[in-house]
Amino acid sequence: MRRRSLLIAVPAGLVTLAACGDEDSGSSNAGDSATPEASATSAAPAPKIVDGPLPALTAGTKFGEKPTVAKGSGEPSKDLAVKTVIAGGGKAVAENDFVSADYLGQVWQSAKVFDNSYDRKTPLIIQLSQGSIIDGWRYALTGKKTGSRVQFSVPPTWGYGEQGNEQAGIKGDDTLVFVVDVQDTFNAKSSAKGKKVPQDDAALPEVGTDTDGKAPSIEVPKADAPKKLVAEYVLEGDGAEVGAQDTVLVQYKGVVWDGGKEFDSTYGRKQLTSFSLQQVVKGWAQGLTGKKVGSRVLIVIPPDLGYGDNPPQGSGIEKDSTLVFSVDILAKM
Repeated sequence: MRRRSLLIAVPAGLVTLAACGDEDSGSSNAGDSATPEASATSAAPAPKIVDGPLPALTAGTKFGEKPTVAKGSGEPSKDLAVKTVIAGGGKAVAENDFVSADYLGQVWQSAKVFDNSYDRKTPLIIQLSQGSIIDGWRYALTGKKTGSRVQFSVPPTWGYGEQGNEQAGIKGDDTLVFVVDVQDTFNAKSSAKGKKVPQDDAALPEVGTDTDGKAPSIEVPKADAPKKLVAEYVLEGDGAEVGAQDTVLVQYKGVVWDGGKEFDSTYGRKQLTSFSLQQVVKGWAQGLTGKKVGSRVLIVIPPDLGYGDNPPQGSGIEKDSTLVFSVDILAKM
């Protein structure tokens, strides 16, 4: 099960437990950390962004290395201090994107590390949207390019507010210091980037292979639907395999086998979606388990692994329908 990070913004009065940093080593252990979710009730004005002051990085200075950050010297800025330590040359991050990033966070005054992803060896993937993450992250990372290392300090106004985060040892007047390595960014124009796999079975739907961020075509054959689950690569990525308990970030399009009518699509909503494979119909969970990140997958779901005789109201799906999906696996969360 993925451990959640301290970066998720915490709704006012609520602290979510997750992997917290050890006071000495800065390592994260399950069960004693909070998550940096942004306060759902906060509506702080946009901060002024300044260059400093910011504490020195004393070790781990390369992109992707766990950094060591000195204790803050003097009083921190009341504004949002942001510095691009390493300038990347990749895609620019936009607000509301999902970013994949490694990070370390510590308290300015004490240099106590309260959370980091480097020890977990799993980047954080989170949406830079209000209410999803503390505001300091949204403002500091918007416009930065993938491959960049960004250091910034976050006053309480754009962090955890006056309530702080007791489980993480963050007080209401603490300024936080973050070092973030921006690995990747995803948005409504993102697509799988794997290698094309031949679609030779005429009895199965054919899925388009364009990777321009637009919805792929799904051509359903005029034939009987298969009785068993089908899950085949259309584009095969080279990322990690998806586990049965993983949460994934995806683009998808769904049509009904009979007639090929579309009933759902992230492309139409212009918004990516994420979900745990433990919280979806069995056909989705079984079809994506074992598939690689970066892939586009054709999934044909028979009624007994889909909605059966109880489809969602208003979905346009008839009882006992076979469903066809094209799913781009963008990331594991």
